[in-house]
Amino acid sequence: MPEQTSLLNQPIIKPKIVLGIAAHPDDLDYSASGTMAFFASLGAKVHYLILTDGGQGTSDENITPEQLTKTRENEQKKALQILGGQTVQFLGYPDGNLKNTTELKKDIIKVIRTIRPDVVITMDPTVIYSAKRGMINHPDHRIAGQATLDCVYPLARDHLAYPELYAQGYIPHKTKTVLLTNFDTQNFIVDITKTINLKIAALKAHVSQIEDIEQTAKWIKENSSIIGKSHSYQYAEGFVRIDLRV
Repeated sequence: MPEQTSLLNQPIIKPKIVLGIAAHPDDLDYSASGTMAFFASLGAKVHYLILTDGGQGTSDENITPEQLTKTRENEQKKALQILGGQTVQFLGYPDGNLKNTTELKKDIIKVIRTIRPDVVITMDPTVIYSAKRGMINHPDHRIAGQATLDCVYPLARDHLAYPELYAQGYIPHKTKTVLLTNFDTQNFIVDITKTINLKIAALKAHVSQIEDIEQTAKWIKENSSIIGKSHSYQYAEGFVRIDLRV
């Protein structure tokens, strides 16, 4: 059974309901699917919320955005099923132009108040770039993370935030823990040694996005090994963990 290690002596997480919120299909599968599979193995109900339509993520000049969106939705559904997840919802905002708007936050709040998760997993909005990894974080990733944090606290919690939602029966909800995906900075580690094959299988479902699954699997294992090494785990995923006290 995989384990959890806190670098700040935080209690072990045994959630009943987990909600992953990300910008694009495949985002959560790259960053957190080993942990998603771990939580599912403990009996948690795992749900995904994807904010954009993913309609720009291709180099294929012969596919339309509409075709790509449908393909990526099907890939994400298959991937979540492999992990032992429950449901995935797609908000369909335009890929590449996500904005932290009132409308987006209202849509996220609806899902949080409906799913009522113990744990929300999303992207760390403070990650703008990583010189060490030679990458600039996609702006949609940053917006997805910031909008989700805004909704977890305080908007989904307060009945006077978006009172029309409360009137419609969306009862306020307090999420206990947030896990932010951040490859370079972590205070919470999950041993995914026994679920890494599920992670790779989930990524394999994203056929439109991954040309060489063997190379991708190698990269995933190398990065997961680096995170796990200092904790004597073969493979691990790391997060910035926030336990909400209010």
